[in-house]
Amino acid sequence: MSKYFIGLLSGTSMDAVDAAIVDFSASKPKLVAYHSEAIPEPLREKTRLLCVPGENEINRFGEADIEWGRLFAQATENLLKLANISSKEIVAIGSHGQTIRHHPTANLPFTLQIGDPNTIAALTQITTIADFRRMDMAQGGQGAPLAPAFHRYLFQNPEHDTMIVNIGGIANITYLPADPQSKTIGFDTGPGNNLMDAWCRQHINRPFDEDGQWAMQGQVNETLLARLLSDPYFSQQPPKSTGPEYFHLAWLDSTIAAVDTQRTLLELTAQTIANAARELVRTSYCEILLCGGGARNTALVTKIQSLLGNKFHVHLTDDIGVPSEWLEAMLFAWLAKLRLEECPLDLSSITGSRQPVLLGGVFDASKKLDSSEGNRLKNVH
Repeated sequence: MSKYFIGLLSGTSMDAVDAAIVDFSASKPKLVAYHSEAIPEPLREKTRLLCVPGENEINRFGEADIEWGRLFAQATENLLKLANISSKEIVAIGSHGQTIRHHPTANLPFTLQIGDPNTIAALTQITTIADFRRMDMAQGGQGAPLAPAFHRYLFQNPEHDTMIVNIGGIANITYLPADPQSKTIGFDTGPGNNLMDAWCRQHINRPFDEDGQWAMQGQVNETLLARLLSDPYFSQQPPKSTGPEYFHLAWLDSTIAAVDTQRTLLELTAQTIANAARELVRTSYCEILLCGGGARNTALVTKIQSLLGNKFHVHLTDDIGVPSEWLEAMLFAWLAKLRLEECPLDLSSITGSRQPVLLGGVFDASKKLDSSEGNRLKNVH
């Protein structure tokens, strides 16, 4: 029996759709194949506009929802071709979608991801699991981050404390004490790549600052950094989560020289990650595993290590056999598996949910109606 699941993800950076096939037949998941699907620039731009209030939102939202669904389906088809695996060998797809709003502290908290799962299921003929965050919110949780549960499954080590830092558009942190009876803690620390990437697009017309090279040509503006660090989000106690609708260029609102601002934003990401790590860890040693696109930013990683010192050993998840760039796609394959097995997750110490939650809705276009079901439906109509 096949144990292959597909995970689909487009993160807050919107750099590409990540697609991964994961084999769950052994005790630990195995990454079988992976593919990065380019996002058409017109879709990327219209999605960025959907992340903030604007005119004609419902129509624009509906169209983008279908476009993203088709893009996720295309990513799936290309992944299967690359891996030479039939769609019939895939148990299910776990699709995170593309987040356009995340407001966990509103009067009526909500989170919204687009990428219509009906479209994905219909085009691929593979059962699709989606809408992973809203049930957690319905149970009083933040709906994010979800990755710490997967980190616990993969990385908990009884010999020492472990911390996983995912530096995507937004950075999040998972603290796994060596004692398995201790609670897993996870939350968003603040900006990861999103502000640096947006600043690059605006000032040097590049999608990102490779290895932090541009940033390192500038100087940290201490006045700007202090103002950014004074934002109430950073002193807020977890559970907490955020997104680019909070940390965006309008929040930055800076008139300082572009290169110095880029350097300051790199410092902001490094310091907020390091501050969160120091606040959590009380033991004499902790291993920090980095993943996400920011883990490839040499200047950023070097700065994080220098801020943390010898008490923390900082390296990539790749060093222990888990490709850092594909960890989140693997997460949503795993969540799809849990949903089909009807296994709820206890996220109370991570998102703040009141009780264990079964995440995701099931969308199945592959099932053929037998004659009795067909007759019953005819009678209904």
